[in-house]
Amino acid sequence: MTAANVYLSQPLLQKIATSLSAAPGLLGAVPTATQLGYAAGILLLVPAGDSHDRRRLILVLTASSALALAASALAPTAWLLIAAGFAVGLLSPVPQLVTPLAVALSEERGAARGRVVGTVQAGLLVGVLASRAYSGALATLLGWRGVYAVSCVLTLVLALALRRYLPPAPAPGASGGYRACLASLPRLAAQPLVARVVWSGALVGVAFGAFWTTLTFLLADRYHYGTSRIGLFGLVAAASALVSPWAGRMADRQGRARGLAVLITLVIAGWLALLPGGTSPVWLVAGVVLLDVGAWGSQTVSQTVLFALPPGLHNRLNTVYFTFRFSGIAAGSLAGSVVWTASGWSAVVALGASAGFLGLVVGLLPHRERAAY
Repeated sequence: MTAANVYLSQPLLQKIATSLSAAPGLLGAVPTATQLGYAAGILLLVPAGDSHDRRRLILVLTASSALALAASALAPTAWLLIAAGFAVGLLSPVPQLVTPLAVALSEERGAARGRVVGTVQAGLLVGVLASRAYSGALATLLGWRGVYAVSCVLTLVLALALRRYLPPAPAPGASGGYRACLASLPRLAAQPLVARVVWSGALVGVAFGAFWTTLTFLLADRYHYGTSRIGLFGLVAAASALVSPWAGRMADRQGRARGLAVLITLVIAGWLALLPGGTSPVWLVAGVVLLDVGAWGSQTVSQTVLFALPPGLHNRLNTVYFTFRFSGIAAGSLAGSVVWTASGWSAVVALGASAGFLGLVVGLLPHRERAAY
């Protein structure tokens, strides 16, 4: 639910532009502001889960995000909608708080860590993948304001359900409080194991971002597909949601090195399949499935590895990992666009495959612990 709220605006921009008499270029700032808010929320709010009651944080953020959605539904101008969109993103990093909580609760009950991480991530992916279809379909019935209004009501219902059913979740008791948690992020990111995992995740993020940005150009230029057919490729990516629990179980059984090796190799194989995808839709579909399964599965394995470290670090580890991951995706999107413009699809494939290979090398490098966590 909360992941879906971050992506609601993307199919609505043309309707919003018409309704508010605003330029489409200006309305493009709405999803950008939401994504920037989401990144800020991960960086500034998720670490608080190591020093404050996790259940209370989740409840406060969920209820507050419903208020931000209500503000979006009522926004009279584009600039106020952009500000409300930033607030929606800022208050939406609930999945990054839920995953450490789910791991903590599961370990109390003896459940396998990787399976739990994979299951929670599958829910997150369903939200991301379903949000655009839900938003676009609902807008045809209720208009763009109706999409935000219905999402506000659903988020409030979610907050009430969580208040009733979410068990108590006291913080692990990080010393020094919230400010100390924030100050510790650079030192935590420099720890050898953490650095290997997060830099590997960032490089896989480059490969992932380069593909999904340039795919639109490829489908429109080479295949002459319209926006509706291009959107269907998001459904092809739904396979990745199904394999997240499997990737987590692989990490439980096979360990970090083998799990990452298998899944990042799938990313590289996906890019190699995408090379003839520039002329054949069959290879294109195969490449999408391989790349998405590898990218999301490797994220599950990486989180499972990080959650094997002391529980008092789990929220900060999530912050570090996703900060690097989203930075990699953003860098890949920019690099993919530049390479496509300069040299075409083959050069984009070379970029993506190279980033995946570097991610594999970094992820499998041996490390020596040099300091206590």
